[in-house]
Amino acid sequence: MTVRTRFAPSPTGLLHIGNARAALFNFLFARHHGGQFLLRIEDTDKERSTQKAVEVIFDGLAWMGLTPDEAPVFQSTRQPRHTEVALDLLERGLAYRCYCTAEELQAMREEAVAKGLPPRYNGYWRDRDPAEAPPGAPFAVRLKAPREGETVIRDLVQGEVRVANAEMDDLILLRSDGTPTYLHAVVCDDHDMAITHVIRGDDHLTNTFRQAMIYRAMGWNLPHFAHLPLIHGPDGAKLSKRHGAQSVVDFREAGYLPEALCNYLLRLGWGHGDAEILSRDEQIRLFDLDGVGRSPSRMDYLKLTHVNGVYLRKADDERLTADVMERLTGREGIDTDETVRARVRALMPDLKERAKLLTELADNAAFLGRSVPLTYNAKALKLLDAAGKATLKGLSHTLALVEPFSAGAIDAALRGHADRHGLKLGQIAQPLRAAMTGNTVSPGIDQTLAALGRDEVLARIGAAIAHG
Repeated sequence: MTVRTRFAPSPTGLLHIGNARAALFNFLFARHHGGQFLLRIEDTDKERSTQKAVEVIFDGLAWMGLTPDEAPVFQSTRQPRHTEVALDLLERGLAYRCYCTAEELQAMREEAVAKGLPPRYNGYWRDRDPAEAPPGAPFAVRLKAPREGETVIRDLVQGEVRVANAEMDDLILLRSDGTPTYLHAVVCDDHDMAITHVIRGDDHLTNTFRQAMIYRAMGWNLPHFAHLPLIHGPDGAKLSKRHGAQSVVDFREAGYLPEALCNYLLRLGWGHGDAEILSRDEQIRLFDLDGVGRSPSRMDYLKLTHVNGVYLRKADDERLTADVMERLTGREGIDTDETVRARVRALMPDLKERAKLLTELADNAAFLGRSVPLTYNAKALKLLDAAGKATLKGLSHTLALVEPFSAGAIDAALRGHADRHGLKLGQIAQPLRAAMTGNTVSPGIDQTLAALGRDEVLARIGAAIAHG
């Protein structure tokens, strides 16, 4: 048997982080077992499905490195097949026409609730002759669900789960307008796509009992089911906007690397000993469903940020430079030309050691694209007092003579200047840092000056001396 998994999102909004984790688990499980990972877009809700949401799904999966092995299937294109299966069940007496009106169904629900029962259909047309219906009346097609015994699902995460058949009503396969219901379409699609393992959130667990009835009525083998516990916020409540980022787009814009997010999501509800930071190859080698827990997971944004910092320090400098330049583009007062790109690239080894998020990395690099005169914060202004400006004047002469204008030569010149004037290195580095950045934080001052270049350094010193 070739393992085949699928990720089947509805294109009705952003790619939620819980869905993203389900996609990751499907991908890793398929790769671990030498199988295939497929994508199905469940776009039958025409009012809510949008092309923009489809593109968000494609972009999010590509960003996370979760590439399907076949072209995506769009559920809306398969309606004739869904209808065919429903009519086959109808013809074989395993389904029936239900002529109940919306008002009659509502009355049934209210009657059930009044008796303390779940609101559901009472099977009114299950054994009636369709000839009793008004001529030309619209009808839905309902499955004749078994009323005796139990439906048992042996879930690969939740264990054996069972429900009494008497607790379930006859589910609708085709609505009165001829369109298939979600539960019916999913079964047809999973069967026809030869899906062997359905790995999804445990909010779908109750659906599984009803879907199993369709499989059995059609004589189809059930796939293996694995229902993943949901992801909650840090407080244990349902993850929402008040907790912070909750979609893949949110996390990308907040400055997280895709490999860091995937690593964190993998460890959110799955474990392998003490392993924390795992490469994609290691994830594929180690992942299996027996490591998935049954309890809901809680987002820990601090832990995620820590993991991101680890990956940030390991990331390629060219890649990080490109990301920073993209994030700086359009910011007021910041140039993003090739000169600035070269400065950012030169300082990237030091910049990435001081950041945990790409947004933080861009903020820390922004000074490299500012034009003189800079804007100085309160701490920088304290350093640019009369004594600081006097120090800068002397440094201006020293730095003008440094050759070559490299980090090593600059460091030697600054140390020599400090010795000649009886100063500690910090006493000259801090006003110099304020003049270069407008604040009091930067990579090593020698590397910062080298990245800016002699002309820019002398221009920024001059502007700082003239300020105020």
